Amino acid sequence: MDNIRFFKGEHKNDEKFAKILSSLGEIYVNDAFSCSHRKQASIHKITEYVKDCYGGPLLKTEVEAINLIIKNKKEPVTCIIGGSKISTKINVISSLMHNVGNIIVVGAMANNFLAHRNFKIGKSLIEDNSKKIIEKIYYEAQQLNCKIIIPTDCAVSKDFNGSATSKKCDKIDKEEIILDIGPETIKEIENIIDKSNTVLWNGPAGYFENKNFAVGTDSIAKKISTNTINKSLISVLGGGDTISAVNRIEEELTFTHLSTAGGAFLEYLEGKDLPGLSVLK
Repeated sequence: MDNIRFFKGEHKNDEKFAKILSSLGEIYVNDAFSCSHRKQASIHKITEYVKDCYGGPLLKTEVEAINLIIKNKKEPVTCIIGGSKISTKINVISSLMHNVGNIIVVGAMANNFLAHRNFKIGKSLIEDNSKKIIEKIYYEAQQLNCKIIIPTDCAVSKDFNGSATSKKCDKIDKEEIILDIGPETIKEIENIIDKSNTVLWNGPAGYFENKNFAVGTDSIAKKISTNTINKSLISVLGGGDTISAVNRIEEELTFTHLSTAGGAFLEYLEGKDLPGLSVLK
């Protein structure tokens, strides 16, 4: 079959299009967790016209893995959140604070937290109007007894293709860009992982496309893998950038679960009822 995402009826969750799809078989199996946050014809409306509807084994694996973080958790639980935009993950962070003891903020997202503490961050990527979001996170974290950990040192350069210089977060020049976490921060994160029984990781710690700024991401990945093997750590990794970063490491690593689902992964963590799952219940 052609890729049905090219059809307007798919995007519109169209009844007529769903009926046409349903005529192609007698049993419907959704094995695409990564699409299950979409209210579209092949995910949602089709189930009204097929008698027998099921979730597939990959979908089941994804749901069970994420439930290890938010439902069937083995405490202490630590969440490592990276990426660039805090606004896209504010609801995830707010939801996770009810379930985890530590939230470690890395990547460009951490720049907003550093700026909030009045650190000068040079030419580093920062999101406009993040002050209120961060104040809300700190307030909720205090109420829920969840620790928010941000970098104390970082690796900087004057351009993305340059070499790395380690600096304390309060010593950054106006021409410099924060592109990775520093050795002190890496050590702190590794210590927290050692004290955790469950780790969720979404978003790299730096600009991993340049190997000079992949040190933080690589160190986190290797530590999580080692503890998964030797300490029965439950480790769930999600997001395309996280998987890409881990795949660049030239070592055999072990994790409890790797999720390639982006939007669906984050929305399920938020506690949202995904359309593709709700119709199967």
